[in-house]
Amino acid sequence: MTGGYQVYRAALPEVCAADPAKMVFTADADGRCEVFTWDAAARRARQVTRRPRGTLHGAIDRDAHVWWFDEDEHGSGHWRFQPFTGGPDRPGLTDVPPGLPRGLAVSDRATVAVALGDGHATTVHVGPRGGAARTVARTDGHATLTGITPGGRLLALAGAGAVTVLTGEGAVRAVLPDGGDTGRLWSLGFSPAGDDGELLLVRECEDRYVLATWRPGTGLSTHEWCAFDTEITARWDGDGRSVLVRQDRHGRSALHRADLAARTLVPVPTPPGTLLDAATRPGGDLHYLWTATGHPPRLRSTRGTALPVLPTVAGRVPGTHRDVWTPGPDGPVHTLLSLPDAPRGPLPAVFLVHGGPADHDRDAYDGVVHSLVASGFAVVRVNYRGSTGYGPRWRRAFGRGVGLTQVEDLASVRADLVARGLIRADAVGLWGTSWGGYLVLLALGTRPGLWQAGVAVKPVADCAAAHRTTTPALRALDERLFGGTPDEVPERYARSSPIHYAAAVRAPLLVAAATHDAKCPPGQVRGYLAALRAAGVRHESLWLDSGHDGYDGHDHVTVLRRAVVFLDRELRGPARRPQTPRSARSGEHRTAERTTERRRPHAEGHHPQRPARG
Repeated sequence: MTGGYQVYRAALPEVCAADPAKMVFTADADGRCEVFTWDAAARRARQVTRRPRGTLHGAIDRDAHVWWFDEDEHGSGHWRFQPFTGGPDRPGLTDVPPGLPRGLAVSDRATVAVALGDGHATTVHVGPRGGAARTVARTDGHATLTGITPGGRLLALAGAGAVTVLTGEGAVRAVLPDGGDTGRLWSLGFSPAGDDGELLLVRECEDRYVLATWRPGTGLSTHEWCAFDTEITARWDGDGRSVLVRQDRHGRSALHRADLAARTLVPVPTPPGTLLDAATRPGGDLHYLWTATGHPPRLRSTRGTALPVLPTVAGRVPGTHRDVWTPGPDGPVHTLLSLPDAPRGPLPAVFLVHGGPADHDRDAYDGVVHSLVASGFAVVRVNYRGSTGYGPRWRRAFGRGVGLTQVEDLASVRADLVARGLIRADAVGLWGTSWGGYLVLLALGTRPGLWQAGVAVKPVADCAAAHRTTTPALRALDERLFGGTPDEVPERYARSSPIHYAAAVRAPLLVAAATHDAKCPPGQVRGYLAALRAAGVRHESLWLDSGHDGYDGHDHVTVLRRAVVFLDRELRGPARRPQTPRSARSGEHRTAERTTERRRPHAEGHHPQRPARG
């Protein structure tokens, strides 16, 4: 990529409420993610942070102070701030022990609230900006601070099965239960207008997602007139009366503006594709981050505000892109298919398997798709059962069991594309990260005759072992998916665990893992690699000295290059090696394991209310 800044995270620059020309964003700096300011009036950026391991979390408050999270190699640290134009940085609050970032909120009156986790519980601290903190709440498990009222009177904390509204002194004003998979509730922040404490929420009601609000005195109100059939998120407009709603549907996005007082819902025109983020800024300017498979992300302003220039690619993004729908037991399975320009006959194909599982592939630019299509591969992105963007029933459809349901969809799409003459049956690879890497390993072991190569990056390889050593939030996710712990339902964990099928793997495999990965811990990956060695399965391994959500650019490039070379050799190489026959599994190991240790920064990230491995 050339020109502009490599912006990290799919989010808009944050804008100062009192001076919309002042913004904060995160971008690449010598292969690390760092925090920058952007002065739209002067069209000038300034790098704020220069940390050896990079900096992912940044923000700006009403007084144009720039905030960032100063973390160590384990992801634990403190919030700090400095003036927009530069100067010495200061701790956001004093007398606060280090912790994992679980949210920052700064009121219009410079009251600061921070939530920090310790792996077992979440603690909320409140105090004046730069001053002494007082602890106002502590809750077991993973929780996220989702907002503070403009005057600092109320706080919202999401976690432990509920959205809790607290006073600034820690007194509980309301507890709004989260119904779990049968009726989730998401907290999206307080109204920026006034200090009456109106809290914006999204509520899952049967097969719909509905806007809701909570007010002191009147309680929870569900706005049935503002309902959607697939997942939404929303943000207050500055007037505190209307809300900008972003809907994810069938791999693409749509914007709507809801006027809560007038009870009207109006579409907001945007180009076809994916809106990674959108927000109404002071003065009514709409900023959005747009992309499509053939178009790298672009920041846009409806009023011509100068925004940071994002990187682009030299020339046209190669390939043609289309949708494919494959019949399935719970409804058609949607696939985003990318093909090289002017393909000749069936092509070698790579299935890019998304993680989550509560996530989905989008009509959005992806550098991996670009690289593979430019190399002559068909790229297949399947939104299997369990994906978001297709409604609550699809997200809960695990009828064949955890992982096995998703593998069934991958196999069905493969058969469909082969039957259509689009891909070669003898040259199909899999590539996935995190939960996507888990599905790669499970597919290779449970349906070994369908795949000719696999790449699994930071995967779950042993479900029971991962449960014992992962984070509390992901242990809770496992228990919801499996219906209990490994001690309570051991047969379910074993049936869905890749290590149970390691000896059946026939395709060559590349496994990339991280030595400080808290979500998909390295120990269970090492156990899986040992099982492959014992079975004589041809494989390679690549070890990164980082965490699960590492944001060091060099690591991403290393994995990309290694994986593309591996897939090219195994799927298209002139002397492509045959799969290991079962008769050769005993005796001498035929292992081609190459381990690369790289010293790279560790980073951890956390989804506020939907724990996911990636």
